[in-house]
Amino acid sequence: MSDTFRTTYQNTELVVPPDGHCFHCGDPLPKQPFFTLILGEQRAMCCLGCQLASQSIVEAGLEQYYLDRSEINRTASLPDSLHQLQAYDHDDIKSQFVYGQDGHDVAELSISNLRCSACAWLIETQLGRLDGMKQCQVNLTNQRMRVIWDDKKLPISQILSKIQAIGYNAKPYRQDTHEAMLRRDNRRMLFQLGISALGTMQAMMFAVGLYFGEYAGMNGNDREFLRWVSLFVSIPVFLISGLPFFQSAFSAVKARQVNMDVPISIAITITFFASLYATMTHTGETYYDSVSMLIFFLLAGKYVEHNARIKASSLANDLVVVEPILVEKLGQENVQNSPQEFATLCEKYQTIFANHFAKDSTLDNTTDNINLENWVSAQNLQVGDIIRIDAGSSVIADGVLLSNHAAVSQSLLTGESDLIVKNQGDSLVGGSQNDSQPFLMQVTALPQDSQIGVIDRLVNRSLSEKPQIALRADRLARWFIARVLVIASVVFVSWYMINPSHAIWATVAVLVATCPCALSLATPIALTVSTNRLASLGFLATRGHTITTLSEITHIAFDKTGTLTYGQPNLLAIDVINDNIDKNFDKNIDKKLHNQNLQNHYLAIAGSLEIGSRHPIAHALLTATRQMHLPITQDLQHIVGGGVQAIIDNQTYRLGHFAFATDNNPNLTDFLPNNDNFQASNHVTLSVKKGENWQILAHFYFHDKIREEAFETVKNLKNQGLKLLILTGDPSDQANKVAKQLGIDTVYKGLTPDQKVAHIEALQNANHIVQMVGDGINDAPVLAKANVSTAMAGVADLAQVSSDSLILNGKIQAVLDGYRVAKKTDKIIAQNFRWALGYNIAVLLPSAFGYVPPWLAAIGMSLSSLFVVLNALRLKR
Repeated sequence: MSDTFRTTYQNTELVVPPDGHCFHCGDPLPKQPFFTLILGEQRAMCCLGCQLASQSIVEAGLEQYYLDRSEINRTASLPDSLHQLQAYDHDDIKSQFVYGQDGHDVAELSISNLRCSACAWLIETQLGRLDGMKQCQVNLTNQRMRVIWDDKKLPISQILSKIQAIGYNAKPYRQDTHEAMLRRDNRRMLFQLGISALGTMQAMMFAVGLYFGEYAGMNGNDREFLRWVSLFVSIPVFLISGLPFFQSAFSAVKARQVNMDVPISIAITITFFASLYATMTHTGETYYDSVSMLIFFLLAGKYVEHNARIKASSLANDLVVVEPILVEKLGQENVQNSPQEFATLCEKYQTIFANHFAKDSTLDNTTDNINLENWVSAQNLQVGDIIRIDAGSSVIADGVLLSNHAAVSQSLLTGESDLIVKNQGDSLVGGSQNDSQPFLMQVTALPQDSQIGVIDRLVNRSLSEKPQIALRADRLARWFIARVLVIASVVFVSWYMINPSHAIWATVAVLVATCPCALSLATPIALTVSTNRLASLGFLATRGHTITTLSEITHIAFDKTGTLTYGQPNLLAIDVINDNIDKNFDKNIDKKLHNQNLQNHYLAIAGSLEIGSRHPIAHALLTATRQMHLPITQDLQHIVGGGVQAIIDNQTYRLGHFAFATDNNPNLTDFLPNNDNFQASNHVTLSVKKGENWQILAHFYFHDKIREEAFETVKNLKNQGLKLLILTGDPSDQANKVAKQLGIDTVYKGLTPDQKVAHIEALQNANHIVQMVGDGINDAPVLAKANVSTAMAGVADLAQVSSDSLILNGKIQAVLDGYRVAKKTDKIIAQNFRWALGYNIAVLLPSAFGYVPPWLAAIGMSLSSLFVVLNALRLKR
């Protein structure tokens, strides 16, 4: 097929076939062609084979192939077996897996062929030397890594090339392809294990014949025959099943480092070639059975360990949403709407949606300029898009419900399977599941910036970061490997001088028995299991140090609103203060109301000031102003720790704490709000600036209920010996009332963010370890300052990023669960450490003195690693 055309794709020539021909191979299309999304468009394919091939190229992130090819035909070569790493530098491809953070580029990658903590350390060390690399963190348990770098100095292709050069393969992380990689690795390990099992059985059978022949006086020819046959059955075991150990050791040595496979590879190689020498020279003993058994037991241990690690990390991987390929987009509208504009928007699209299904066909594209068949991929969604979510489908981005009602499940995020009924205007969280009829929603955050996207990135950060205890274990394991090699050399020389025939086998036993695999697994496997256990309880650790620090805390500081209380206040009353203001203030304001009710007027102003805010008070006010016409604001400012300020109709208004609203004017203390008069739990004050002073217009009173589980949680935390206190910005007596009801003795109220930080610092200066539990953007500074911090999921992004953990299920009980699991994890890590060190030290002398044969050393090392894994899995209970 040579009759092709050239078109332009983002300033690049793209070779395309004539109409009616396959985009991939150029053959004529059938009546019902197949399709693949390539370079942002659906491309027609002639057959399932072309569709699968093109999807493989797209999934590998190598769409650049279609931009680079000069012709289209069935024999055109694919892009170097899908390994043209430069394709990852293409902007369209990078946008699928690279995101920005603090002025740097961040990517999550899947890594194959990782075998031990030394492999992870090797990758981190080598990439850390690249110019432009800020941070590289490898998670052995999940076979994933996180890189933070400057793309202007260091293209992503160079990072992938460097990883490949030291013997590992890396690709952009996607849950489906990552799981496929793990399954492929599992099948490979199972195949190699099967080869070693068959070879070991045969080698053992021939070895038994040789052993008995020594006592029965076997004929020399028969003895040599069994030796050669043992060699032939051991060769596949040595070359195929032993290959992973050799590859890993070679990569480490090439980088002038050592890992755990170095001593193992030396032991296997020495044993095999010593046996080969004995066979060819007809002298000495052969140990093909030992070589085969050694490889078999090592592989069996690795296989069990690999599957245990996959099982341990499966829950964290489930947090990642596999997004549907396409969604139906109905249009795009502004997301900053007044309640009245929002109601009109809902009515407009509900009418179009109803007509669409009533006719059971596509509406005319000219109807309200809405194209009902505009199907787009999740990656191409924009903020403000109106989309349809079908029954049974996932909500792929954060948004707001336009339909009257919907029922969704948030089990992926919270672990709770109960359906949640949403009403028009309610927020929808990306990652939820539509368990009712189709509904309409407006996208308020891109999929990668939605709640599930933020949580996924925080999970990746947690799984890739290493606490100090894990780093110490890695350094100890590397130190131990170097010493093992030295000890093995001493053992060989000593035995060679005493009994040369036993020197090799004693050395092999030392190399295998003392390999610190269990030591390197002791900490990471326990941390991974505990992280997943906590996630199932609604407590998500988003920093590597979270669990280890949690086990050491002495104090827990709680915010009040949204933490100890539900943070979903309802507007109880509006107390109009205007008529009681001093006569020096403007008394003609009533004339400007045009006979409107003062309360509704002030409510409309307050609602307008809160548009766009995620604060619970803002939500309550906007809910109360639904169906009202809200005035337009100008110069809207959010003052941290105070409230909001804006200009409406050339007048400056403030809404927030009384001191902020009155600018700390001592002359207005007679108009202090009183929660008791309205049985309220919170309040805000609305004021307007008149000259140099602020005039109080109204107080808004709200009620926020204490979380039911908070009572039992506080009681149990105190029983654990922890000191509890409340740090809140609420200046009212409600903070004291909440503390008294819960049994918390220490309360600091009316605090600014800086004052909260000062209280945390005071505790830390007294050598206390403090956990801060809060929500909202006001808590971001104190969350960042605490030794370990916890935020409620769904709060401001800044608070989530500043915290070390998230409460997913909205239940404060998760704080207690976090502490309990952290204490148990600390205990199990200590047990694993003692066992790993104790075993390696205990087995060293028997191996060196020749009491432990190589095959028994392999069994012991495998069982030691297995014990560590199984002990860590107790955390799942």
